[in-house]
Amino acid sequence: MVRVRVVKAKESSRNKKLLIQSIAIIAALVITGAFILAIGHNPINVYASMIEGSFGSTYRLRETIIKAVPLLIAALGIAVAFRMKFWNIGAEGQILMGAFGASFFALKFSEVPRPLLLLIMMAAAAMCGGLWALVPGYLKAKWGTNESIVTLMMNYIALKWIVYLQYGPWKDKSAQGFPKIANFADNAILPKVFGVHMGWIIALVLVVVIHVFINYTKKGYEIVVFGESENTARYAGMDVKKIILLATLLSGGIAGLVGMIQASAVSNTLNMQVAGGAGYTAIIIAWLSGLSAPWMVIVAGLFAVLTQGGSYIQTAYQIPQSAADIIQALILFCVLGSQFFMQYKIVFDFSSVKTGTAKIEMGQGGEARGN
Repeated sequence: MVRVRVVKAKESSRNKKLLIQSIAIIAALVITGAFILAIGHNPINVYASMIEGSFGSTYRLRETIIKAVPLLIAALGIAVAFRMKFWNIGAEGQILMGAFGASFFALKFSEVPRPLLLLIMMAAAAMCGGLWALVPGYLKAKWGTNESIVTLMMNYIALKWIVYLQYGPWKDKSAQGFPKIANFADNAILPKVFGVHMGWIIALVLVVVIHVFINYTKKGYEIVVFGESENTARYAGMDVKKIILLATLLSGGIAGLVGMIQASAVSNTLNMQVAGGAGYTAIIIAWLSGLSAPWMVIVAGLFAVLTQGGSYIQTAYQIPQSAADIIQALILFCVLGSQFFMQYKIVFDFSSVKTGTAKIEMGQGGEARGN
């Protein structure tokens, strides 16, 4: 009898994690290389072009940074909720609602001086995103609802709200019937620093703030303790409901800032594409970085390179977007798959081998056993 078991692995050492991740990257390059060969291109040239498309000129470097900013900030927001095991899948909707809050002031109070208007837009974006996340947070604290479902469903509500505004009351009358919202005035646009909108400065400041908050403040400590064990938090006298509400409000507020940055500095208006999937991609970034704010800078940067490089090779090699998406997906699959081997291990027991068909069963505690 051959027994096959999937068991929880001990905490992996840094060297082991590095080895697993290196193998995953090599596997990703080999698998995507085979796919690139299959569609008639040289993998080495394509990989080199992806790097060139991300860093080959000042313009491309700026575009890579612009793509990294929303991913990094959204991941920081998600990580706050994930720290307490609140699975916030609603960053996409929180980004949209943040963009809505910022756009209201940008469109209705465009005569306000630029510095003051931008600060008001940031505050409005953080408030709208935070309140949008607070709804599932309150439901979780009050009745123990499933936050994954509630936050996910609220994404669609937020999207349809923006669509309603775009096709309805906020539709630009001077757009000759085209369903768009008017562009922001110049004083509602984020200024540029070194050729890139100052969202990158906001992102780096937030990295430091969140790192300090989680690791060196009482409230951050309470969020971490609650995430490790709710019973321990209650036994220590912590107000569990307040912790949930604080973490969700902060998580959504940070995501809301992404909406303000994207609407102001990138789109220069509000539209249904303002989030651009950043809320979903940020979930992967937060998870791969181990919820560590400094590591998110690197992971978000790599994702931006992957996105920008993928866009470049479409033009350089006339590769259809679907093929470029497959290349990105294969790389992500290998990298994400490496997380399994960091947390679990497969054990084969050949102590007593008998002829017959191997049968895999799930044992107690999610342990897989084979006969």
